[in-house]
Amino acid sequence: MRHRAATALAVAGALALAGCGGSGSGEDAPDLSVGSAYMPQPVSDLAAGFLTITNEGGAADRLTSVSSDIADRVTVHETVDGSMREVDGLDIPARGSLVLESGGNHLMFEQLKRRPREGQKVSVELRFDRSDPVTVEVPVEAATYTPKTGRTTGQGAGHETGHETGHETGHETGH
Repeated sequence: MRHRAATALAVAGALALAGCGGSGSGEDAPDLSVGSAYMPQPVSDLAAGFLTITNEGGAADRLTSVSSDIADRVTVHETVDGSMREVDGLDIPARGSLVLESGGNHLMFEQLKRRPREGQKVSVELRFDRSDPVTVEVPVEAATYTPKTGRTTGQGAGHETGHETGHETGHETGH
């Protein structure tokens, strides 16, 4: 009788542990979504891009490169003490966000092949160190556009994520 009880307890314990997560639960992987994306309408052969990458996963990731069909080159820039410089990538912390905003870290679209106009969308592919690429449809806003909160993380134009699709919800397909 004790042997059956011990066996039943061992099986119940194993089943309980199997349901507790582990490597298949995504806790040790990045879980990225992209939102609040916009591009001010360019007035030259350069354009800037702003967005927020949120990581709900338990592991950090890194934005490593960006491309778009409207520019020969898209570079990632950081701003430190008011000085802008191109970087190889930017870190996205586990359970945190990378905010690309006016006056801070941002994307630069160089040697534009065409100048998108307010109301249009620009397709941008974001590539990461660990996660699959995410394609974002970035709305073009007026050259003087400022998000309502003063940051790209507010209720600004566009909210894209790598998980769902649907214009009414503002979600775009990513990976």
